[in-house]
Amino acid sequence: MTLTRAACEALDREDPLASRRALFDLPDGVIYLDGNSLGVLPRNVPARLERAVREEWGRDLIRSWNSAGWIDLPTRVGARIAPLIGAGADEVICADSTSVNIFKLAAGALAMRPGRKVILSEPGNFPTDLYVLEGLAGLAGDVELRLATPDELPSALTDDVAVMLLTHVHYKSGRLHDMAALTAKAREAGALALWDLSHSAGALPVDLNGAGADLAVGCGYKYLNGGPGAPAFAYVARRHQAAFRSPLSGWMGHARPFDFIDAYEPGQGMARALCGTPSVLGMTALEAALEAFEGVDMGQVRTKSMALGDVFLQLVDQRCAGHGFTVACPRGATLRGSQVGLAHPDGYAIMQALIARGVIGDFRAPDILRFGFTPLYVGFADVWDAVEHLAQVMASGQWREPRFQEKAAVT
Repeated sequence: MTLTRAACEALDREDPLASRRALFDLPDGVIYLDGNSLGVLPRNVPARLERAVREEWGRDLIRSWNSAGWIDLPTRVGARIAPLIGAGADEVICADSTSVNIFKLAAGALAMRPGRKVILSEPGNFPTDLYVLEGLAGLAGDVELRLATPDELPSALTDDVAVMLLTHVHYKSGRLHDMAALTAKAREAGALALWDLSHSAGALPVDLNGAGADLAVGCGYKYLNGGPGAPAFAYVARRHQAAFRSPLSGWMGHARPFDFIDAYEPGQGMARALCGTPSVLGMTALEAALEAFEGVDMGQVRTKSMALGDVFLQLVDQRCAGHGFTVACPRGATLRGSQVGLAHPDGYAIMQALIARGVIGDFRAPDILRFGFTPLYVGFADVWDAVEHLAQVMASGQWREPRFQEKAAVT
């Protein structure tokens, strides 16, 4: 059956999340399908940052560590993230970047599995995950980074594996790992499971505790809408916290940081995952952004996410057949995250032509056009309009214009 724009508008009218769109400052004339890379600005964030800058920093100065609760931001923001990832408030802390947290948690996991010298991941994982693990293996000297394809992962979980690090939703293909099944396999092998939630937190339900996950990390600037370079988060299951030791034993992770003693003593619970002084403005923005999730049913988020992807793929089949696209993500909605990928030999130029029209997705080498669907602010009519622009770009050959061929440093 042919899908019309009117049908998409009807879906928007029935959408239980439609009112959330008003919480975001979406630019006029833009269809934003890149929230899987950088989320849209929530409307409440500028005023909150203005108050933090002018009143807390500008007027109250250093007193704001106490009077404004700056010192509690890592635990306070972590507690706000916890329900979105199926964790307890005392199991999540906001700190540092995803890359730094991967290093801290992977190194901590190695220490908790003495005698085991293998870190297991998959080829094509997000580059920072593999780069950090390569660096950690080199630093440790006798540690091996072993890569196995998704089909090979269960058999690769041998008795020498200390930790398995996987990204829950693959950044390029959008493929969704079965967290519960792979975590159970890791447990059977005596290994720890460390999950990167950067492409799933805030976009689909995550149940770390239900899956029995041991450790997790994630970023704050994608579906959580915390702004460019927003702080990341770390999760250590309550049962592991007493044994976990961060290799970055900075002063904020000390049991009594303001005693200023020479010897390090790890703090209690997730405090021991802290390192240096928190990024107050970044965490303040993220804390305000997370208010958009108050009262949200993540089951509804997931239902809409899957439907948006299905509608996009149906429209591409309907409107863009014969233009050389292949689907580069799972077609089954339950098998993918909140994004869709299309492969095309001229993917970069096509994406640049779309961006020039106000349809913002992104490109991942060598040939993938990525379209992310943030259910809190993307609608079904947006998807119809985006594919309409794609069909026009292909029919007109607009992507062949020289201005769309030269690759920029950042896309």
